Amino acid sequence: MNGTDCVLGVDLGTSSVKAVLVDRDGRILGQGRAEYGFVSLHNLWAEQSSEVWLQAFVHAVRETLLRAGVVAQSVRGMAISAIGGGTGIPVDVGMQPIRPCLLWLDRRAKTESERVRQMIGEDDLYAITGNGADSYFGFTKILWIKNHEPDVWSRINYFLPPNADIIYRLTGEIAIDHSQACNIGGVYDLGKRAWSQEMADLLDIPQYFFPERLVGSQEVVGKLHKAGAGMLGLPEGLPVCAGGVDAAIATLRAGVVQEGQHAAMLSSSTCWGFIHATADRFPGLVSMPYVIDSETLTYSYGGSATSGSVLQWFRDNFADNERLVESLTGGGKRAISAYDLLDEHASAIPPGSNGLMVLPYFMGERSPIWDVDARGTVTGLTLNHTKSHLYRAMLESVAYALKNNIDYGSAAFPGLEDQLTVVGDVSKSDLWVEIITNVTGRPVRVLPNSGKSAYGAAVLAAYGVGMIDRQQMVDWLGVRQEARVLTPDPAANAVYERGFDNFKRLYEHMKAYFSTVNET
Repeated sequence: MNGTDCVLGVDLGTSSVKAVLVDRDGRILGQGRAEYGFVSLHNLWAEQSSEVWLQAFVHAVRETLLRAGVVAQSVRGMAISAIGGGTGIPVDVGMQPIRPCLLWLDRRAKTESERVRQMIGEDDLYAITGNGADSYFGFTKILWIKNHEPDVWSRINYFLPPNADIIYRLTGEIAIDHSQACNIGGVYDLGKRAWSQEMADLLDIPQYFFPERLVGSQEVVGKLHKAGAGMLGLPEGLPVCAGGVDAAIATLRAGVVQEGQHAAMLSSSTCWGFIHATADRFPGLVSMPYVIDSETLTYSYGGSATSGSVLQWFRDNFADNERLVESLTGGGKRAISAYDLLDEHASAIPPGSNGLMVLPYFMGERSPIWDVDARGTVTGLTLNHTKSHLYRAMLESVAYALKNNIDYGSAAFPGLEDQLTVVGDVSKSDLWVEIITNVTGRPVRVLPNSGKSAYGAAVLAAYGVGMIDRQQMVDWLGVRQEARVLTPDPAANAVYERGFDNFKRLYEHMKAYFSTVNET
C-alpha cells in the first residue's frame, strides 16, 4: 500500500460524482466515479435528493481509494466541488431533508422570476447581488417553493447547497462558501461578500434560511466525525475544506489565476468565464466570488444549459448500433465508445453540416439570451442529410452557444487573452475540440480529462490544509506540458462565421414561437 501524503478532491455534478486522489507533487494516484440521474416530474423540472448524492459520494470516494491503493491515514484532507444555481436541500430544525433540491437545470420558476424583475428591477438587483432574476438561480426556485409548497415552507430551517449538505452529513458542521452563497442569487451582496438583509426583506425570504457562517472555498469547515469516516473509509478527524461551485473550480483547474485568462468547462452543460479584481457588474453574466482570494477576486461566466447532455440525448435515442458496439467491446484496450463512433462518422461531414442547423436549447437557455422558453430546434433537413449530419450539427450548435457567450463576455470585459482553455468531457473528443477551435476562431488549449473539477477541488484541499503553498498551487495548475493547443483553420472558420450569424438569426426568428409553446 502506498503511504505518500495525498489529498482528495470530489466533484458532485449533475449526472455523477467524480473523485480524484492527488499526491503532494500534483500527480493523480487514483480516480473513481458514480453515476445517477435526476427526477423530472414535469417538463423542465429537475430534482435530486440528499440521499442520492451521499450514496454516490461514498461510492466514488471508496472506489478512488481502492484504485489508488493508498493507506487511508496518508490522506491529509479533502474538498468538494458541486453544482450551483439550485435551491440546495431544505432541511428542518432536526437537520433532516424535507424535499429534494431543485437543480440549476430546473426551470419551473418562470413566474417568480418575472415578478422579481417587476418588483425590484434588474439594474438594482445587479447593483447589489451582481446577478439577475432567472429561474436558473436558487432564490427564484425558493420563491416557487414558498408559493406552491406551503407545508414545506413552514418547516424549513436552512437551505444547504450540495457541498454544504454533504459536509454537514460527514462532519456535523454547517457553513456555506462564498461562491455557492452568491450563486443562490438575490439574497447575497456581492460587494460586501455577505448576506443581504435588504434583499431578503424585499423578497420576503427569511435570512435565517441561509447559514450564517460564510467561508472561503479553501477553508477547513470541519473534520470527519466517526460516522462520516466510517462511510468513506477515511480517518476520523480528517479536515474537510468548503469547496465551491463546480464551474469556478473547473476554471481554477484550467489554471486561471489572473485577470485576462479565461476557460470553458464543457460536460453536461457549458460554463465559460474569467476572473477580475474590479467592482464591475456584467448584466447578462453570472458572477460570484472566486474560489481562491474570494474577498478580492470575482468570477464572471456565461453558461449554456445543455451541451454534453444534448449529445447524450442523441446517443441514447439515435445510436443503438453504436451503443451495441460499445457494449461488445467494453473494458480493456479494445473498448470503443458510442461517442467515438459517432465522432468518426461525423468527421466525414464538412463544416456547416451541409446547411443543417441546430439550436441546443433543450432545457431553455441561460446566457446570453436568458430565455426559459427556448427549445431545441433542428432546421434545414433534406433527404440527403444523415444521422451523422445531425450529430455534427449538434456539436456545432454547442460550439456556437459557447461563442455566443465568449463574444458577449469579451465585449463586456475587453483584454481577454486570445487563447481559450477547455476542460471537461470535451477533451475526450478530438472532433468536438476541432469544431470549437474553428467556430471561436481562437487557439484552444485542451487539458486532459483528468479530474476536471475534482482535481481543482484537490488543489483547494492541498492549499487549505497547508500541504502546498500559493506558488506550489500555481505549479500544480501549470499543466501546460500535458496540454495540447489547436489553431483555427481559416477556411473552416469562414464557414462557421456565416453559420454563427445564421445561428443567432434562427433564434431570433424562433423566439416568438417559443413563447407560445404550452408546456404541461
